[in-house]
Amino acid sequence: MNTNKNRVAAKFAPETRFEVRPAPAALTAPFRVNLETDFERLKNRLLGERLAAVERPQLNAPLRRAANDAAALAWVTFYPLLTFPTLFEEKTAAAVRHAERQARVYAVSREIIAA
Repeated sequence: MNTNKNRVAAKFAPETRFEVRPAPAALTAPFRVNLETDFERLKNRLLGERLAAVERPQLNAPLRRAANDAAALAWVTFYPLLTFPTLFEEKTAAAVRHAERQARVYAVSREIIAA
């Protein structure tokens, strides 16, 4: 237990006030909405092209997750429309590699079980 009972007098500085004015919604909202729709349009176009190029339907979910991951990463950058395509390609390639590796592991596991 602490036996030190020294009291410290509190000293407060004068209160500081400042005014915060939010930016008018008319100036910020339309730009953000346009950027979001352009971004979603780009994401859907690239994802559609990638899904059409893949023959295996089991890659549908991993590719969609990869697209969402790439979109989340791109959205926090200064230029999401410019960075998204590269991130999308990297993420989808990694998802395809992972799915192929999982398929090989599954096939080998079935062979081991059968033996």
